Amino acid sequence: MALRSPNLNVMVNAAKKAARSMVRDFGEVEQLQVSLKGPSDFVSAADVRAEKVLRAELGKARPGWGFLGEEGGETPADEGALGHRWIVDPIDGTTNFIHGMPHFAISIGLERAGELIAGVIYNPITDELFFAEKGGGAFLNERRLRVAGRQRLDHAVIGTGIPHLGRGEHGPYLRELAHVMTHTAGIRRLGSAALDLAYVAAGRYDGFWEHGLKPWDVAAGILIIKEAGGFVADFEGKGDPLQTGNIVAANEKLIGPLTDLIRKANA
Repeated sequence: MALRSPNLNVMVNAAKKAARSMVRDFGEVEQLQVSLKGPSDFVSAADVRAEKVLRAELGKARPGWGFLGEEGGETPADEGALGHRWIVDPIDGTTNFIHGMPHFAISIGLERAGELIAGVIYNPITDELFFAEKGGGAFLNERRLRVAGRQRLDHAVIGTGIPHLGRGEHGPYLRELAHVMTHTAGIRRLGSAALDLAYVAAGRYDGFWEHGLKPWDVAAGILIIKEAGGFVADFEGKGDPLQTGNIVAANEKLIGPLTDLIRKANA
């Protein structure tokens, strides 16, 4: 059984509380009040409500800690918070949610003085809880996670995300897609970057890449992959994807070749 720290228990409890109303909303998805946030990028009443619950629960348990959320923006940490900050996506995979597809997740990352120290990704429909703490390993519910051990790209299944209309340029991505497609066993696009990263940690995907992600999309997943024995980089192989928004993830043998494939596609 995985031992969870008080901070991790706070994160799990907050995610599960937010999930209760989310599951009810998902069951009535056609009746949701939805407003257009941007081309193919929707924000629902459920999204806003979930973030309010997460802010309230995390803030009650750890008053004064910073909070960065997709919907409500950033609240800086108090001086006595020792640099702790929550990084939260209340529904990663909102478009799936709106369309009644049960592939979305609550993602909560925790950093201290700029270093990721805990992460939780929870799919309330499947009840799959991915979590990790720095130095403590990664888990799916109570099962220890380890990235897949495949050593050849032509045996690897790679996840990705496609830029929405109006968000990012499609030209570079299409070149990358064609290049990766011809060198791997297959590509999958399921619509939730947080779950994609969790799937790399669980060995379901052998790798993943995507452009233009935000900190709340990747914070939890980055730590979970690292604690599952995986590697994460940006497209240059050296930057911090939490800052650049461009991410490549895989095991030790594939991270270099996959990064090279993506870089060469736009050379």
